[in-house]
Amino acid sequence: MMNKSLRNRFLAFIVCLVCIVLVTALLKNYNKPAFRVIAFFSAKSDHAHISFVHEANRWFSDMAQKYNFIYDSTRDWNKLNPGFLSGYQAVIFLDSRPDSTPQREAFREYMENGGKWMGFHFSAFALTPSAFPQDWGWYHEKFLGCGEYDGNTWRPTSAVLKVENSKHPATRRLPGTFVASPNEWYKWKNDLRTNPDIEVLLSIDPASFPLGTGPKQYEIWHSGYYPVVWTNINYKMLYINMGHNDIDYENNTNKELSFTFNNKTQNKLILDGLFWLEGIKKEGENLLR
Repeated sequence: MMNKSLRNRFLAFIVCLVCIVLVTALLKNYNKPAFRVIAFFSAKSDHAHISFVHEANRWFSDMAQKYNFIYDSTRDWNKLNPGFLSGYQAVIFLDSRPDSTPQREAFREYMENGGKWMGFHFSAFALTPSAFPQDWGWYHEKFLGCGEYDGNTWRPTSAVLKVENSKHPATRRLPGTFVASPNEWYKWKNDLRTNPDIEVLLSIDPASFPLGTGPKQYEIWHSGYYPVVWTNINYKMLYINMGHNDIDYENNTNKELSFTFNNKTQNKLILDGLFWLEGIKKEGENLLR
């Protein structure tokens, strides 16, 4: 028979061991990433887009560390396949789109089976004829809804943006209007207001006009309706037109003159949008305060 003192020490050891196991499990669960994000990019041409890609990779990496999620990025678009995508809860297109049929089909399957997507600026570009023709009807017409590119402002300049839906999780912490970072603003062939599947979240506020400085007069907007952030209610997606830094092309220095993520209000939109995609509600709100 075990004497009382030895038995008490044995029980204390068991209790201590159980506590160690429980604490280890809790710490492991506490440090478990909330979700995993993969960003695809090309960064092959246009210094403004390349600048944005490098800036975005730095910023998202910092945010991942701060808010406990995994952020990976790759320029290998062949990784856009079912096996690779199964390891991620969200996909970001930073500056382009997939061009091969297998990549496109993999992305479509991913989105139609509950995937989440955030796209910036050039990821929606399509123009026939060009190096990026409108040859992917599902993506440009159905998924994005905007169709082909139909023009832009120049130079990259700030714009006053207006919140179209203040109740959406991506925009509800934004003021009614705010000044965005300098950007090359796009317009589209399709009027998104007539598409019942599209919910416009932000548009150019009339206070921005005239928008652009030229020198070409048609690149200066004086009126009109221009959506810049929207979602398709049939998918978990968010398109954000921002993503073109200002570059000193005129003097051939290619010096960066502006940065997209030097804007706290705009950053709030992107972070809240990402957490909305991931379905993080109360937790995300607490993290982002």
